[in-house]
Amino acid sequence: MALYTAWACAEGLESVEFVFASRHGDLERTLELLTALGKDDMLSPTAFSLSVHNSTAGLFSIARGDRARATAMAAGADTLCMGILEGAMMIGEGASRVLVCYADDAVPAPYQRYLVAGEERHPFAVSLLLTPAAESPLRCRFVRDAATTEEAPETALMRFLVDGAPGSVLGRDQPWRLERVPHAG
Repeated sequence: MALYTAWACAEGLESVEFVFASRHGDLERTLELLTALGKDDMLSPTAFSLSVHNSTAGLFSIARGDRARATAMAAGADTLCMGILEGAMMIGEGASRVLVCYADDAVPAPYQRYLVAGEERHPFAVSLLLTPAAESPLRCRFVRDAATTEEAPETALMRFLVDGAPGSVLGRDQPWRLERVPHAG
């Protein structure tokens, strides 16, 4: 689902810098590897190579033949926010466009007991193409915020993008508010 959203977002672009953000990566594949280790079974090199956190960024780069800079990151409950913030910082440093892809799947049963109440995970993926403000039809900014929220970051982002909310807090441990900025004119 990550590659699906990223591919659609990058369509028609020869090259694009890429940020892949996922709280857990491919946790199902990791669980399979750990189970095999526990049984002293042979591990598949392919399964291992696809279990590492940057595998999605690597697959995206290989499939597109794109050698642009790619970053893979995880930041706990703040992963979505930090992925977007990383992409925005890359734009601020001069990148002409940055594709930010956030994806997470449901947490496998053995790990569910470690989830904090209200943090049940559902399959979700979104990709955003960030460009400098002058070129963007939707101008936004991130503002550090002291507010805490119980709203899932994915829900807050979708409310901001789809419902047109003027601002949404995306972080939990390190809250940042994503705000709309009116076009000058």
